Amino acid sequence: MAYWDERVGLPRGAVSAVPLLVLPMVLGSAALLVMPGALAGRVAVIVATIAVAWYLLGGAVSLAHILRDQRARRALSAIRGEVAAAPEPVWVCDAEGRILFQNNAARDMFDGNAVSVLDVLSRLRADAVSEMAQLSARAMRLGSAEIELGNGDALSLSGSPDAPLQIWAYHAAGAAPDQFEIAAALDQDDSAQDIETLPVAMLRVAADGRVRQANRAARRLLERDGFAPNGQALNLATLFEGPGRPLIQWLTEAGAGSLANPTEILRLRGQGRGGQDRHFQVALAPDPAERGGLVAVLTDISAMKTLEAQFVQSQKMQAIGQLAGGVAHDFNNLLTAIRGHCDLLMLRRDKGDPDYSDLDQISQNTNRAAALVGQLLAFSRKQTLRMETLDLRDTVADLTHLLNRLVGERITLGVSHDPALRPIRADKRQLEQVIMNLVVNARDAMPSGGEITIRTENALLDQALQRDRVSLPAGDYVRVTVSDRGCGIAPEHLAKIFEPFFTTKRTGEGTGLGLSTAYGIVKQTGGYIFCDSQPGVGTSFTIYLPALQHQAAPAPAARTETRSLIAPRLERQRQPRLLLVEDEAPVRAFAARALKLKGYEVIEADSAEAALTILADPALRVDLFLTDVVMPGMDGPSWVARARKTRPDAAVIFMSGYTEDIFAEGHEPTANSAFLPKPFTLTELIGAVEERLRVSPPALH
Repeated sequence: MAYWDERVGLPRGAVSAVPLLVLPMVLGSAALLVMPGALAGRVAVIVATIAVAWYLLGGAVSLAHILRDQRARRALSAIRGEVAAAPEPVWVCDAEGRILFQNNAARDMFDGNAVSVLDVLSRLRADAVSEMAQLSARAMRLGSAEIELGNGDALSLSGSPDAPLQIWAYHAAGAAPDQFEIAAALDQDDSAQDIETLPVAMLRVAADGRVRQANRAARRLLERDGFAPNGQALNLATLFEGPGRPLIQWLTEAGAGSLANPTEILRLRGQGRGGQDRHFQVALAPDPAERGGLVAVLTDISAMKTLEAQFVQSQKMQAIGQLAGGVAHDFNNLLTAIRGHCDLLMLRRDKGDPDYSDLDQISQNTNRAAALVGQLLAFSRKQTLRMETLDLRDTVADLTHLLNRLVGERITLGVSHDPALRPIRADKRQLEQVIMNLVVNARDAMPSGGEITIRTENALLDQALQRDRVSLPAGDYVRVTVSDRGCGIAPEHLAKIFEPFFTTKRTGEGTGLGLSTAYGIVKQTGGYIFCDSQPGVGTSFTIYLPALQHQAAPAPAARTETRSLIAPRLERQRQPRLLLVEDEAPVRAFAARALKLKGYEVIEADSAEAALTILADPALRVDLFLTDVVMPGMDGPSWVARARKTRPDAAVIFMSGYTEDIFAEGHEPTANSAFLPKPFTLTELIGAVEERLRVSPPALH
């Protein structure tokens, strides 16, 4: 924006000198008021008046022209080479339109006779004066303007009120015009100052990668105070690591204009003040003030790269979880068959039989394998939780004796409870597993002994709690804290402790599944788990579980011996008929034999389609459907829904190695049904069938 004094033809600051020239006039006038007719006063007034008139009417205007000409010469010197190399005719004019420089194409077009741009326009348009006035007005307002000449050619003007030069260019029809930036016509010092004050991080880079200038925002962003260490100019290639190829090659292609995408993601060499890698998006553009130079605009995307890494990690963890769930599902089928047939063999032998101890070892090791599969399912959050209302004080009290044996004599176990602790809803067995895993880790962190503290208390969150990129909704919680005074966890390991198979223990001392299992169980229960640790001070794990409003815990059902369950039922007039649908042949063979030993009539099918074919006979009576959930082709809930249309009173038991949550994946809960998780024992199978038939007994006819 032009200054007011320049708009009236005066140089910048010219008006500010007027008060100094008027001062003698004021003093002389004051002297005449005090002593009328004083000669000194009259002389002062006359001399000051003449000086002001000369300055405003002659001297200042002359000075303005001198300064304007100096700026124009400096600006012309900066762009002379670029204008001379332009293929189209270009005229560089001063503010009055006088031609200061023209390239060879312009000189050839009019034989070099044009003195002002008005001469050029007069040969192209009839009303040259009016056209020039309109074009200049638009250019001063918009920065550039163009007029069509009728034959497809065009004449353009680039200029601004602040620029000392105007650039006129003639463009032939269909030719891509070169762009002459007004910035190139300004003083080099002014351009450098403009870059310095820009709020965008910007570097001016030479063709060989040397950093010629970095503005204040770039120095602050790169955490560097200067760009000439040891007296040597800094190179962009020493600042950043290239995009998979030499950085100089990328800069050369950008300077030649052969890059399709002049933007790359580069990593800053070294690390930032926080010890973290820093990544920048660097966009290149030609430098309008230097031929062959480049302008680099920097954007710090370190936070975005961190989020990208976290997203990739979450995808990897999700894939591992899906893999673990799939492996566990198939392995549960194998364990069901092994445990089932082992139970059948043990039924035919007394404890004094020589083979009984071997069968018992098989059964126990199968249980250990089932526990390992349960850990995989816990991590993938697809295990079966048997939810019940719990008082954590009773749960921890029942577990205290076992925990004392686990920690040993050199470690003290302290337990404290809130006397008004709220009840929670969770799987007692799985919650005990979580506490045991945390206590065992605390024990291993204190090889020389120490104290482990388990504390339970009510926690009321009036507003959402934000921590570790997790938001806890406001509400009532029961907080469980397991703390130790051990070696602590290193900061670089703290973000990985809940990953499966991650362990800092030596080979053979840990599986890396303890904390990932605890994390999966807590999350599947609807809770949250956090870790606070300081090396050399200790570690504290905090679990938040939703609190219940009431405390009505159902009494657990009494266990029944296997032999009494397997005894044939003789009290009914007829035995119920069961339809067993299972695609795994070993599981189907075990379940059919166990149910037949009980006295049930069992019809077997290896798929849902085969089951529907069997049920096509309307005279066939079936009292209970015992079916797997996940099968090739039609799944369990789908075929049961179709079969229930003709047999609405039939009871249903679903079997699966996954959790009951699979029914939420597009299936409505089935009425008069129960869920039997795999791997199950013979006792659990018979008990589930007995319970379902007791709730919905078959009709007698």
